[in-house]
Amino acid sequence: MRRLPEDQFVQAGRFKVRYLAAGTAESSVILIHGLGASSEIWMHNMDALAAAHRVYVPDLIGFGRSERPEIPLTPHGYAHSLCDFMTALDIGRAKLVGSSFGGSIALLTAVLFPERVEKVMVLGSAGFGRKLAWTLRALSLPLIGEILSYPSRSGVRTFFRKAVYNPAVITSSFVNLYYTYFKSPGFRDYLLKLVRMMVDTRGVKAEIIDPVIGNLRDITQPALILWGDRDGIVPLQQAYAGKERIPGARLHIMKDCGHIPFYEKPEEFNKITLEFLSDSS
Repeated sequence: MRRLPEDQFVQAGRFKVRYLAAGTAESSVILIHGLGASSEIWMHNMDALAAAHRVYVPDLIGFGRSERPEIPLTPHGYAHSLCDFMTALDIGRAKLVGSSFGGSIALLTAVLFPERVEKVMVLGSAGFGRKLAWTLRALSLPLIGEILSYPSRSGVRTFFRKAVYNPAVITSSFVNLYYTYFKSPGFRDYLLKLVRMMVDTRGVKAEIIDPVIGNLRDITQPALILWGDRDGIVPLQQAYAGKERIPGARLHIMKDCGHIPFYEKPEEFNKITLEFLSDSS
């Protein structure tokens, strides 16, 4: 595993948040992971982005080593939590890069707190439509969800291999790291509660997705939508839907890549991201 910066913790509103940070530039970038992941998922991106930016990588509430409440946060709650994190670290404005569920948090933050968001970049993002892979929809089912989420190394390997096109990138050290998180007290319960709050067997619940979709046209910040052409979690069609809904949004499709392109093809991703974050137009 690549060596990462030391863990740091901050009280952000009601919750204690664990985060990593790198770089000394004035420009602030926040990387936001998706469901089941943690700050380590960005291990191949932090150093490259920190060459030009001050990079912050929090564990979302309920995941990694951040505080895990009994009742999951709503997507709006996560947007508020992100702003609490920024306030606690005296980050006035930031460029947000969000993956999957983290993408929907980035989008909501840009809508609800536009003065805090300089740019927004989303990857395989939830927030553009209802459709999701059966893997996530199945977690919403009683008993089946409990079986699928039972912590085991093989289960962790399967979970993350569905998020990539090249399964070889999900190494044993990666599996061991996330197995440690998946078997930690309360993780499984929190994950299932959060998924079941947002998802049913048809996909993202209308009451969750409709308020996001309905406000995407209010995003005025520069926006980049990046998608893997082999994304098996959130269908590629949603990338095009997002481009139509966010005024002036750019769209970039990465070839032979799955749901987490920043991990699967980090060099290509880092180049694209640095260009977007540094572009003054």
